[in-house]
Amino acid sequence: MINGVIRMRRELMIRLLRSYLAGTIDDDIDKIPCQLRPRDMASTRCCPYKDRAIIKYRLMALLGAAWEDEQDESRPLRDYLRDALAAHARPARPLTVCGTGCSGCEDGKYQVTDACRACFARPCTYNCPTQAISFRSQRAHIDQDACKNCGKCMELCPFHAITRAVVPCEEACPVGAIRKNAAGVAEIDFTACIFCGKCFAACPFAAILERSELLNIVDDLQRGRKLVALVAPSAAGQFPGSIGQLFAAMAAADFSDVIEVAIGAEMTTAHEAAEYRERMAAGARLLTTSCCPAYVEAAKKHAHAIVPFISNTPSPMLYAAQIAREKHPDAAIVFIGPCIAKRHEATLHPGVIDWIMSFEELGALLAAKGIDVMSQPEWPMPRPAAASARHFARSCGVTEAVLKELAANTHDHDVEAKAEAVAVQGRVIDGITTKSVKQLQLYGLGKLPGNFLEVMACPGGCNNGPCSLSC
Repeated sequence: MINGVIRMRRELMIRLLRSYLAGTIDDDIDKIPCQLRPRDMASTRCCPYKDRAIIKYRLMALLGAAWEDEQDESRPLRDYLRDALAAHARPARPLTVCGTGCSGCEDGKYQVTDACRACFARPCTYNCPTQAISFRSQRAHIDQDACKNCGKCMELCPFHAITRAVVPCEEACPVGAIRKNAAGVAEIDFTACIFCGKCFAACPFAAILERSELLNIVDDLQRGRKLVALVAPSAAGQFPGSIGQLFAAMAAADFSDVIEVAIGAEMTTAHEAAEYRERMAAGARLLTTSCCPAYVEAAKKHAHAIVPFISNTPSPMLYAAQIAREKHPDAAIVFIGPCIAKRHEATLHPGVIDWIMSFEELGALLAAKGIDVMSQPEWPMPRPAAASARHFARSCGVTEAVLKELAANTHDHDVEAKAEAVAVQGRVIDGITTKSVKQLQLYGLGKLPGNFLEVMACPGGCNNGPCSLSC
């Protein structure tokens, strides 16, 4: 679903890339805010000058800079550009909150709208447990000091006249990692953040920004550095044309080689199935998947009881990087997917992944270079990945792949036979929410059934990641 936030984000990516590719970025970059918000254009904020300031901060994030680290508001974008190219490094944290862009949304509460008819039944009044609702001038009124936000009034109103105002970023965060500070500006607590990107996707003011590595990637390509792309299984359906045509388009964009991360998913499947057999044979009661880094962070920070049951098997990204390193030892490795948490996962394994690129950024690069995926020939894949590995991108895909691997095993060894005596009881958590974080703790404590648990942070799986083109 396209909206103004997504449209602006992609527009800035394409403008930045086209200017860089044309060799004019040093002169152009500080002009972009004025070009996008001229004085005679209607403002989306209080004035075009605030619009320009926010665009500046969005461009800073595209250069990898953080709003929180700004020391001099008058510093031009040109200086941030030069810093980014000189440092040539991945940002330490993948997200930043632009305080200038944050609207300071009012705290969530229930409100009565003009649809109220002051009906005779008044179920809102009679069923309010704290007697917070009264009637004034033929309309219901909620005493916010008495209201406990139970929601019964909204549920029972026959005219749907009561609504709940929310703070979108806080509402979306499953672990309470984002809150307004004393100045009313949103801040991320990175000691609690799981990098799922839900706040990034939810903020309607685009105040939460991804710190990009895009410029460094394109700089490497322009300088002729050998770059190998690892493309996540969720690429299927993100771009027009086939996977083979997408890979050919990436080759046309000067990537030296393109490798399916689904090949790494095959290795994850085999190792995770073997690990399941070993743990069940040893008497373990549960094994959970480990390929979603946002889930792993949620477990470590908010559901400690589940941590011992997380698989030790590396993610498909890490296995694919291993393949790429063996094949191209002198190349830089670029993972391409829809996930913000992968940026954090890469920092936990220094030297394995050089750069992270989102599908949005890949789409912007192809657009900036004028490469049409549909017009490309099929990329000659040495060996297409198994269908089950390509299905890792959707909910239940990992479970299905592991079950298939277990069923295909010949059970020659005593350990395998002993493990197979324990029937696989697969369970799935499809999307990390406040409720599912509590479920993780209960699984860890042995209070929920199942001995194999798949967890995906994004509902529906990686196909619906915060940086996917379908969002």
